[in-house]
Amino acid sequence: MTPAARGTRHGNRTTAVRWARILRRLGHRVKIATDYAGEPAALMIAVHAWRSAAAIARFRAARPQGKLILALSGTDINEYLAADPAPTLRSMETADRLVMLHDAAIGKVPRRLRGKIRVIHQSAPPLPRPRRFGGRHFTAAVIGHLREVKDPLRAAAASRLLPEGSRLRVVHVGAAHTPVWAAEAEAEMRANPRYVWRGDVSGAAVRRLLAQSHLLVHTSLAEGGANAVSEAVIAGVPVIASRIEGNIGLLGRDYPGYFAVGDTAALARLLRRAENDREFYRLLKRKCRARARMFRPAREVGAWRRLLGEISDG
Repeated sequence: MTPAARGTRHGNRTTAVRWARILRRLGHRVKIATDYAGEPAALMIAVHAWRSAAAIARFRAARPQGKLILALSGTDINEYLAADPAPTLRSMETADRLVMLHDAAIGKVPRRLRGKIRVIHQSAPPLPRPRRFGGRHFTAAVIGHLREVKDPLRAAAASRLLPEGSRLRVVHVGAAHTPVWAAEAEAEMRANPRYVWRGDVSGAAVRRLLAQSHLLVHTSLAEGGANAVSEAVIAGVPVIASRIEGNIGLLGRDYPGYFAVGDTAALARLLRRAENDREFYRLLKRKCRARARMFRPAREVGAWRRLLGEISDG
């Protein structure tokens, strides 16, 4: 159960499609839906406590013996628990288990519900060997839709602060959620020769961009655990990221590639250092390599196998 419609590339839909693939691999019959209309099912896995609240309530009323797993999104944890807690908490209380994509924000979940939490890191397949340090451009990939929570033009703004001799090029993929965002990205391209926005692209094109990039820059204001970060780590592409729980949970608290949310100057300094300081760049790569095992597909499949076995036994 995901609020993101078929054909969209929203993170919730991407997560649902990948999990459905894993469940089928484990021998289950799976349907992906945006709402629940009373279909017979032994288990519902709902993505997003607040947006799926009505579907969760209908499932529980229709199938009181059915099992329910709820995946908490970044907006559930960082927004709706405070802004509209009643439906969010009701979904969490109804669920048999809560899935989180990292462990850094567990403390935000009410203590009485923490025993339900299971952390399942999103996996990514290996990619072709990424670019070497040199080359005509030093390419920083930005992977994310253009909407406020992603702070999508922060890397472009930081690139303007780099010295004239910098080889940095920011290549951004992701759909604009409104015409205003599209206009802002197009205006940035006209004014900033270091920034390229390619719009919405396929998953294969995203993976090709990562394989051709020296860095992933992840600037979100809040995040549940971005799959782009997992993909970059598996691909051997270092990450520069905003210091938010969603990134800390994936990269570790001691990761040296963080900048404060919204701090354009700090991001520019990190970009310049990554481009020019080979030892720093190698440090970022080593730190990412040390986390790569967390995002292997076999590990995610195993986590789902254990979770499904656990709730079946219960």
